[in-house]
Amino acid sequence: MSVLDAFSLSGKVSVVTGANRGIGRALATALAEAGSDVVLLVRDTGGSLEVTAELERLGVTAIAVAADVTEADQVRRAVGEIMDRLGKVDVLVNNAGACIHRPSLEVTEEEWEFVMDVNVNGVWHCSQEFGRQMVEQHSGAIINIGSISANIVNRPQWQPGYNASKAAVHQLTRSLAAEWAPHGVRVNALAPGYIKTEMAPVDKPEFRRHWIDDAPMRRYAMPSELGPSVVYLASDASSFMTGTVLVIDGGYTLF
Repeated sequence: MSVLDAFSLSGKVSVVTGANRGIGRALATALAEAGSDVVLLVRDTGGSLEVTAELERLGVTAIAVAADVTEADQVRRAVGEIMDRLGKVDVLVNNAGACIHRPSLEVTEEEWEFVMDVNVNGVWHCSQEFGRQMVEQHSGAIINIGSISANIVNRPQWQPGYNASKAAVHQLTRSLAAEWAPHGVRVNALAPGYIKTEMAPVDKPEFRRHWIDDAPMRRYAMPSELGPSVVYLASDASSFMTGTVLVIDGGYTLF
């Protein structure tokens, strides 16, 4: 196998949660460009028509399956539907996430539970249910989308729930990697820095000083810049890699 062949995902089936927009959409596109069929696991499949059409123009099969990742029963049903329609799952990208920007003493119980439910329980439900299939087939790769917020405290805004949830995602990644390695299942995480999306106003003046000007590369990234790293973690190019948190942050966490 040549070096470039090791990055191929031809014949694979990849599932991406929260893939209708932003980072999830970019990661789904990257996986399709590498040859993988793609399943968008989303709450609103009606919002997936444009994305699946774009992916299919790349020559792969693309479908949308409905599930709220915070509901274990819905995830379980989605796994069954995907297995019935495509026969297997080789790659899972746990991308769906939520954030509340609020000082700790102002965070409501409902807000805290919402962030933890999506960012931690959602990753757990999907990892457990899809991981069950991967363990049975003795192969698979799970990529959890963590964050540099697991390692730093962001400023100037406060987001205690998000930071704690992403730290949990990183440690869950390591725990599952250790447990499932003997079964041929690799589990890694990607920890992005500041990425420009609809939900991240990275170029607003009040944020730019802290988020962009303070980083070594002095710029933010576009979602597409995360795509090659996810393809690497999903493919045989990273066949001896598990339990790793890969930081992609323009050097932000160096300081």
